[in-house]
Order: sequence, then structure tokens, then C-alpha cells
Amino acid sequence: MGRVFDTEIAIWNIMIRGYSYNGPPEKCLSLFDEIPHRGLEPDSYTYPYVLNACSELGFYRDGYKLHCRIVKSGFQSSFAVTSSLFNMYLKMPDSFDVGLVNNGKLSDARRVFDDMCVRPVEFWNKMMFEYVKRDDMIHARQLFDEMPERDVVSWNSIISGFAKARDVTNARDFFERMPEKNVVSWTLMIGAYSDVGDLETSRKFFDKMPYRNVVSWNYMISSYTQCGKFEQALDLFMQMQSEGVVPDRYTFVSVLSACSHLGDLEFGKWIHYLIRDWSRLGVILGTALVDMYAKCGDINRAFSLFIKIGKKDVFSWNVMIKSLAIHGRTKDAIKMFLLLEKIGVKPNEFTFTSVLFACSHGGLVEEGCRIFCSMERDFGVRPKLEHFGCLVDLLCRKGQVEKAELLIKDMPFEPDIAIWGALLGGCRVRNDLKLAEKVIEKATALEANEPGVYALLSNIHAAAGQWQEALSAREKMEERKLHKAAGSSIVV
Repeated sequence: MGRVFDTEIAIWNIMIRGYSYNGPPEKCLSLFDEIPHRGLEPDSYTYPYVLNACSELGFYRDGYKLHCRIVKSGFQSSFAVTSSLFNMYLKMPDSFDVGLVNNGKLSDARRVFDDMCVRPVEFWNKMMFEYVKRDDMIHARQLFDEMPERDVVSWNSIISGFAKARDVTNARDFFERMPEKNVVSWTLMIGAYSDVGDLETSRKFFDKMPYRNVVSWNYMISSYTQCGKFEQALDLFMQMQSEGVVPDRYTFVSVLSACSHLGDLEFGKWIHYLIRDWSRLGVILGTALVDMYAKCGDINRAFSLFIKIGKKDVFSWNVMIKSLAIHGRTKDAIKMFLLLEKIGVKPNEFTFTSVLFACSHGGLVEEGCRIFCSMERDFGVRPKLEHFGCLVDLLCRKGQVEKAELLIKDMPFEPDIAIWGALLGGCRVRNDLKLAEKVIEKATALEANEPGVYALLSNIHAAAGQWQEALSAREKMEERKLHKAAGSSIVV
């Protein structure tokens, strides 16, 4: 048996194939390395399994060396070998560059593709899809035009590329030319038009579909939600229910988002009832439920659902912290942030925006400054303009205008209208007319059409009994044709 094993490459191929498919793949490579020591040469049946093992292990440098060896030994004419090489290059990360030319893995994949003796339609599709992924529609279309035969995947790939590029003219042209359309083709067109804000045409495609699956419904509902057409999203969901289409987690997330924006608690409760055992449907849906209840006013229900979410991600924590802050439960929001730290969930920039918002609205200066200073030092999160804005607002709400001024001077960003508005709010707390006038100059220089700054200045003058100056500030609003909506403010 040992002698046969030593002399027959076919037996080695069987062993290599077994390890390549069933593992461990490292054993596949060690057997391959042993072949020359047995006086044998690998053949066209050996290389595909070894290349697959390299892909599985991420040993792309070894795969590249194998490619060189394959070229030298003349096995590049084997379809099995070149197809494995092609698939290896497609799996290779974009950042990994050991290519035959210095243009990365795509050039290597294309070179292998061009040299293949046989190129089935699925290989054409794979190559074209790589161009589509990189938004390279010039090469994608060239490849499409060269294809000797096309299937529905070919057509859908080129349409998806134009849809991604928001080129609805070409997307529609290829859609109309398709010899046979499937549900994916129609759904791509729904997405193409909704992405450019043309929901009317998007809906026309949806209504004309000969067959609609849950993905099609989700596309149309989410398109309405993303474009702020929340009532239409709920109406379409009701139609979906009447037609007996079973919604999935993505449907519910879009509908709950619409309920959140509309503040429609009763509809949201009904969706919750339809979901029933929502904990089985994942953290995203659980978080959407929490967000819906919080935005519709039931913060206690939101918190109880948050507790039930099994494996919470940082997004879930962010939603809960922000929700507690908005509902005035600022100390609870801080406690949630500290708990997040304790259990080892790494906060991101949105976590800090939420917790600093809580500190600002709770007047927690010391806590807010501590958290702000810990961002980059302890968590590697560099503060952005909105984080500075929260801290400026916090200081101004507590009347610490001088500290807010110094922070604005030292921050590595140019202040925006929200920061000047927060500082102006501090001027109102301190009744500091001199600084308020300076802030107005800075805010006006931004040429922001924000009536809040003039309204605040007018109120500051009025509080000081300077009625003429208050009227002047209001007149400037009129000159700029600015109108402040009731209840709105540039101060967070």
C-alpha cells in the first residue's frame, strides 16, 4: 500500500482532495509540499484542490506562487486549473496585492479570465460583477457587449450597476431590452428610481410587476420610508397584508421606522403584535421596536424591550441612551453609558453624541467634560464637530460662557450655525448683549438662513428692555425673509 501511495500521483490527489474539501486544509498543503520529495510531479488534478485550500486559508501569497508554477509547467491550459485560479483571485481581498501586474487582484483575475480556453457564462458574469462592485461601468459594459451568450444574471448585473450609479436611463434601456425578466429585474428598477427620488415611477414599476415577492414589497416600503413618505409606507404595508404576503424582519423594520416618524403608537403596537416572538428575529428588529416605542412616547415600554434583546450591539445601546436623554431621564442615560463601558461594548462616535446630549440636557457639566475628555484618550474616538457642539451647549446652559468661548477657539473645526446658536443661548442666560452682537456677526458671516439666531438676539434685547434693538433684530429676519417655525430652535 505504501509503495502505491509513493508512486501514484492519483492516490495523492485523492488524499489532497479529501483534505481540501473536508479539512483541515493545512494538511492539503503539507501533502502537496511532500509530492516532489516522493519523486512525483503534480498534475492538472492536483492544482485545483491546492488552490482551493489556499483560498480557504487566505494563503494568497502561496496561491500566487502556485500560479507562477502552473504557468511554468504548462497547466494554464487546463480549465479546472484556471477556473480555480480565477476563483482564488476573486476571493482575494482588495488590499492584498501580489499581482502579476501592479494593479491588484482585479487585473490578475482578468488576465486569468482572458487566458481561459473555455469561458462559461457564469464566469463572464463573475468577471462583470467585479467591475460592477467597483463602479467601473465602462469595463462592465464592454464585457457585457463581448459576451457570446447572456442569461438573466448577466442582464440583472449590468442593470444593477447602472442603478447603483444612479444612471436610470441606461438601467431602463437594458431592462427594456431584456429578453426575459424575473422578479429581481423588476425589483432593481424599483430601487433605481427610488434612489433618485422618483417614487412615482418606482411605484409604477412595482404595480406592473407580474409577480412580487417579499423583497419587492420591502424595496417599495423602505423607499417610501427613506424618502419621508411614511403614510404611503404604512398604506402599502396594509395592502401587503391584504394580499397575504408574509412580512419578514426587513419589512417590520421599515414599517416601525415609519411609525416612529409619525408618532403612531397604535399602529406600532399592532406591528409589535404581528411580530409576536420578535426576539427570534434579531437585534436590528428589537432595536427598531425600542426606537418606535421611545419616539412614540412610551419610554418605559422601550426600556423593557431593550432589556429583552439578547445580544445587544452598540447601535442598540445608542438608541436607548438617546431615547432616555430625549425623555429627560438624563441620569439613566449616563448609567446606561457606564454600563456599556462595564460590559465591554466599545462605544462609537454616535454613542458619545447621545451621552453628551444627555449631559447637556441634564446640566451635568462635570460628567460631560469627563466623558468628552475620555473619547480619544480611552476609546480612540476622535471628537467631531457635533461632539464639540454638545459640550458648548452644555457649558452655555450652565452659564459658563467663557469656557465655551475658549473651547470654540481651541477646537480643530470652524464653528457651524449650531455652535454659534448654542453660544448665543449662553448669552441669553447671562444677558450678555455685547457678546451676543459678536456672535451674530460670526453667524451672519456663515450666510446661514437660520432665523433662530435673530430670534434669540431679539429676545435678549427685549429681556434687557431694549425694545428698539429687539425690533431691529426682528426686522433683519424680515429683510432676509426668514421665518422661525414655532417650537423650533438651533440650540439642541
